[in-house]
Amino acid sequence: MQSSNVVLLQSDPKVAKTLAASLASSFHAVHVAKSMDELRHAAAKHRPHVFILDLETATFSDVESLKHEFQATRIICNHRVADEEMWTRTLTAGADDCWSSSDTRSILSSVTIERQEMARTVAA
Repeated sequence: MQSSNVVLLQSDPKVAKTLAASLASSFHAVHVAKSMDELRHAAAKHRPHVFILDLETATFSDVESLKHEFQATRIICNHRVADEEMWTRTLTAGADDCWSSSDTRSILSSVTIERQEMARTVAA
């Protein structure tokens, strides 16, 4: 299977570190960006399989723009106070899912479950 990358943009360095460490075994490379400009540069260079965006750092417009520019890349969002309304807004903007920043297990699940399904499809 083709190697794949993840690019993270998180406002909380602890969340970024936890996600990066947890994803390292499932992906070729995990890149942690410190700004939208850095994220775009990493995305152009590494063509990630998924973005994980903290909506305290990225905006809904950023989500829409990234989805337009990188159509094949999944976008998983998180926010400190994510709720159903935010989930709806992020999906409308083009994201694939949205979770509370404290729910790293669900964030990881959104990324890795889809990756496992992709691996099964390629193997079949």
